[in-house]
Amino acid sequence: MSTEVITQFVNTYLMPLGWKLIGAIVVWIVGGWIISLLVKALDKAMQRRKFDQTLAKYAHGGANIALRILLVIVIFSLLGIETTSFAALIAAAGVAIGAAWAGLLAHFAAGVFLIFLHPFKVGDAVTVGGVTGVVREIGLFSTTLDTSDNIRVYVGNNTIFSGNIQNFSTNPNRRVDLTAQIAHETSPADAIRRIKKKLDSIPNVLVDPAPVVEILTFNEYGTVLAVRPFCAPDHYWQVYFDVNKAIVEVGAEGKFKVPARRMTTRNMR
Repeated sequence: MSTEVITQFVNTYLMPLGWKLIGAIVVWIVGGWIISLLVKALDKAMQRRKFDQTLAKYAHGGANIALRILLVIVIFSLLGIETTSFAALIAAAGVAIGAAWAGLLAHFAAGVFLIFLHPFKVGDAVTVGGVTGVVREIGLFSTTLDTSDNIRVYVGNNTIFSGNIQNFSTNPNRRVDLTAQIAHETSPADAIRRIKKKLDSIPNVLVDPAPVVEILTFNEYGTVLAVRPFCAPDHYWQVYFDVNKAIVEVGAEGKFKVPARRMTTRNMR
């Protein structure tokens, strides 16, 4: 192959392709920078207008993906690839992906419903899909939770939307359900009085609704008391643990006997 042919090939094909590739790289870098600026501007605009944090994160993700796809189309156009063909390719791929990834699309659709129906928001304590934790993000396909033992869990949106949703942060107060086992020899009325008095000194136990301390049931050890104070959702575990301590302290202060099993036998002769 002659030098002239090689030079002509380089000038005719390689040089234009090289310039197109360089242009595509420049457009990708500059376009990515512009997209970052636009997404940040969108975030600031939503913050100024005090958009819901959940909706803001969802809009951030959607805008970023849409702009990246547009940037790829522009780059293909610069490389001489017909964008109409590319659009048709996307449509065909969309059909194939939709058939193969129906579950993924279901998660996406469920995410849209979660945003607009608003059963919970970022920061709420919830139980969804069998997982209990604090919502950190509602994404396009999954929702991110941090559990009480600090484990990050991703739950598919469709799994959430197709099951029961428990939101512990929606109502202004929450009841703490505990029990106190007292012995047969202990007066239930005295134990109830002492526990109620102790509850008054526990921080964050609400006066209204008032705490409930009543006889729940009886067993072979004696009487079981229901101890049910109310508190704000954020104070639930602090009140839960402090009330348990208070029940122990009441038993010590009242010198209550340790509950022991009592059985009565009958002579069958």
